[in-house]
Amino acid sequence: MFTGIVQGTAEVVEIKEAEAFRSHLVRLPRHLCEGLELGASVAHNGVCLTVTDIDGDLVSFDLMRETLRVTNLGGLSVGDRVNVERAARFGDEIGGHAMSGHVMGQAELVELDEAPNNRRLWFLLPQGLERFVFAKGYIGVDGISLTIGELRNDTRGPAFCVDLIPETLARTTLADRRPGDRVNLEIDPQTQAIVETVERVMAARG
Repeated sequence: MFTGIVQGTAEVVEIKEAEAFRSHLVRLPRHLCEGLELGASVAHNGVCLTVTDIDGDLVSFDLMRETLRVTNLGGLSVGDRVNVERAARFGDEIGGHAMSGHVMGQAELVELDEAPNNRRLWFLLPQGLERFVFAKGYIGVDGISLTIGELRNDTRGPAFCVDLIPETLARTTLADRRPGDRVNLEIDPQTQAIVETVERVMAARG
């Protein structure tokens, strides 16, 4: 489990390609390497990945076909940075909201609204996810726990916005995002469970 409170960013320093498979070597921040072991889980842009090799602060992760298909990790190049968070432990503070690291799709950034001390980003929702998204609800964007600001219908489909404070912009990769970029989305699991339960009950009642 993750909390959506990004602990830093990591640079991709090497990519090894194979058929429907990738291996990423990233340089983790030093404080995230303490106690790190093979098999541990580390979220990259909100995607739960498993540590496969450790050499100091250089850590390897494998990406399977489904990960490459569903998430934005398959589009990374050497030199790119990803948001990283180590898995939460029992007793840790949940500063954001509970996240599984299982990305449900990607959203395109379509509008960027700058203000003196914050930034508003508008994203198009992937088809089928709009029923889980509510104003003031939680959503995971590239591994960051954020509150949904507003919803609207664009010409290309439903969209939502998030508002970013300077700390989020300084700590994560969202400061570098521009219209046309794609981010990973994870719907709040509690919201998903409630919506799907209500849908099943209503369907059973006819």
